[in-house]
Amino acid sequence: MKLDISDLLKKETARREIHLELNEESYFDGRETIKFLQPIKFNGILDKVGDVINLTGTVNTLLELTCSRCIEKFSYAVELNVEEKFTNHDGVNKDDDVIFIDSDTIDITEIIENNIIVTLPIKRLCKEDCKGLCQQCGTNLNFSACNCTKDNIDPRLAKLKDMFLTD
Repeated sequence: MKLDISDLLKKETARREIHLELNEESYFDGRETIKFLQPIKFNGILDKVGDVINLTGTVNTLLELTCSRCIEKFSYAVELNVEEKFTNHDGVNKDDDVIFIDSDTIDITEIIENNIIVTLPIKRLCKEDCKGLCQQCGTNLNFSACNCTKDNIDPRLAKLKDMFLTD
């Protein structure tokens, strides 16, 4: 969704409240396709002071992620604060985290999705004590046990096992 900010660009100082509900189905975060289980709710404020437009607000939604250990889908609640700065003037300090815009619109969907991607955990777990999958047969160890032998010994260290056997 694109926000029209042409009225803010014409004034030296201005303020606008934003209340949006975005109905996105899914997006790709570079690793997996993430499905939205609820619409994205964004409540925020656009403030213009001088040449910089500040966007501050909160995002609330529910995502469907894939567990890194057991590959099961699970829901993940997102509640995050968004703070972005925009400008359409070249004279603004390039060292600041300012996004340059070349039109009268801001793509709020892209801004929100990028902020969600940054806050997602690197290791996505369905639960803290997820047991994952058996490395030999692929059984989900959260639901059932498998009958695989756990006696995987590196052949280079097999002789050490004999040292600890008791007769």
